[in-house]
Amino acid sequence: MQEHIGLIILIAVIVIPVIWVIVTYNNLVNLRQCCLNAWSQIDTELKRRYDLIPNLVDTVKGYAKYERDVLQNVTEARTKAVASTGSPASQAVDENNLIISLRQLFGVVEKYPDLKASQHFLKLQSELTNTEDRIQASRRFYNGNVRDLNTMIQSFPSNIIAGLFGFKTQEFFEIEDTGVRLASPASFDK
Repeated sequence: MQEHIGLIILIAVIVIPVIWVIVTYNNLVNLRQCCLNAWSQIDTELKRRYDLIPNLVDTVKGYAKYERDVLQNVTEARTKAVASTGSPASQAVDENNLIISLRQLFGVVEKYPDLKASQHFLKLQSELTNTEDRIQASRRFYNGNVRDLNTMIQSFPSNIIAGLFGFKTQEFFEIEDTGVRLASPASFDK
């Protein structure tokens, strides 16, 4: 009987840590996959925004013939953002520049009442605003997954498994001006 108890204790001392390593490793893999999936969702929404911008620029171009610099800035910022494939932090820099140029574009729109009333422009503006909302939601989802992964990678004792298997912390996707909304402000002029 003593031999069985000793054998059971020996097996428990070996099996429990092995099970813990397997569970911890699988949790790290799961969190990493969640981060990749969440980044894919951000990428999809960013591509949607990139596809909307040329239509928006063309619409504004028809009304605002004297605003070439602003239109060119938007086009150049879009081109840089589309080409940006680096880390989330480097992509955030290009996204911030694009957002700034789009805000300037919407500032120009305020000078052209006919453009502000154009159904085509209003539809594009609405689609872009909805896309911005989805980008923000996707960004929050991604950053939440990154937070969970980074916490597990940095917390004891799971940091031991993370280190053994080469898990690395991920960068957050942070846009500097989190209050950005591209819709024109409400006007109550009479």
